[in-house]
Amino acid sequence: MPDYSKQRQVPRIAIPARPAARARASLDVCLCDLSTKGARIEHLNLLRPGFHCTLDLPPPFDPLVLAAQVAWSRVVGTREGADGERHLVYESGLAFTDITEEQQAALGKALEQIAPAGGLGVSRLDQN
Repeated sequence: MPDYSKQRQVPRIAIPARPAARARASLDVCLCDLSTKGARIEHLNLLRPGFHCTLDLPPPFDPLVLAAQVAWSRVVGTREGADGERHLVYESGLAFTDITEEQQAALGKALEQIAPAGGLGVSRLDQN
């Protein structure tokens, strides 16, 4: 095994019990559709069903950050990236979890403002 200790700026301490921790990463997504129960997003990185995340919504929802769980994910095509390579494009359905009454009210109010003709239709996510 290589000796990485010479490359490190400070020593690492081994944790024998190996407790659980959480690593959070940021993923840029396009918001395809949205309801009071969840959202459909498009993105370039794999999200596995069951994965827990947060969705930071853009204006007019700002500042609204909702906890969600990936309900499904599938490849919908490919796209050429800035590097000139082809990348898989995914769509995923998110189900909101642990949403507070205040978040629900803010989301509902913003959806009413942006919905065509001022009414909310039934989206595919509402049917799940």
